[in-house]
Amino acid sequence: MNLDLLGLSQWSYNLMSSWILLGLAGLVAVLYLVRFVLKGRAEFKRVDQQGGSRLLNKGVMEMAYWSLQPLGRFLVAAGVTPNMISWTSLVFGALAGACLAYGHFGFGGACAMVSGFLDSLDGMVARMSGTSSEAGEVLDATIDRYAESFFLMGLVIYYRDFPLLQLVTLFALVGSYMVSYSTAKAEALQISPPKGSMRRPERALYLTLGAVLSPITIAEFELIRDYPLPVGYPMLMALVFVGVLSNVSAVERMYAISQEMRKREREEKRRKTAEQLVDTDEDAQAPVRR
Repeated sequence: MNLDLLGLSQWSYNLMSSWILLGLAGLVAVLYLVRFVLKGRAEFKRVDQQGGSRLLNKGVMEMAYWSLQPLGRFLVAAGVTPNMISWTSLVFGALAGACLAYGHFGFGGACAMVSGFLDSLDGMVARMSGTSSEAGEVLDATIDRYAESFFLMGLVIYYRDFPLLQLVTLFALVGSYMVSYSTAKAEALQISPPKGSMRRPERALYLTLGAVLSPITIAEFELIRDYPLPVGYPMLMALVFVGVLSNVSAVERMYAISQEMRKREREEKRRKTAEQLVDTDEDAQAPVRR
């Protein structure tokens, strides 16, 4: 038997971090429930534009957006710019990856949660302050990719003694990139891609939740084990879930894009054929000059 090589204190601190985060999430849910009973749903145009999915209910998105409104207004009043928030989000994304690389799932989940909230806040602050721009959207999207990459790269490092788990993590990384790539490709071709599943908010939710729950299962089931490091089964389940569904979603999106492009090509071919027939008919009807 191999006792906890990283020390019991590490897992106790991570466990405390996880319970605090779950407690805060529960508090937000209770406050929103009170708001819902008194005033109904908190509806936002931004949430309506994104829409919910089978994996992330629109009501949950409205609750999260509602909970960030006071902080967004405070940041606008304090003169904090959206770009400052975006860069801070990247810092916390990098910290999440570093924590996960050393097996600090609780702290990694906390940093990832802060990074995700800041990712939502930068756009919110931009809209509140009237400073939205395409350059800001590009920066935001780029930082999103880096933050998600740091998270998964940290897990690749942590699972260095588990080659199979490294492959699972890399599979999730490929899937996340392909969903983002297919969306960007569709937008470049002026095609509306199917919403599908495992968009950035869904991936962030499930990966962060997997990290936050892992210290709880580690404390219960993995402090005494036959292998070097605790696996963190909620983290592993989240990776498998994200890896499978994100790659399936990416294939569905690329298939939808290819079908739309074939449809456009057929329409363009019919248009050219019709134009050629008109030109031929006009030539036949034109008087012959001698």
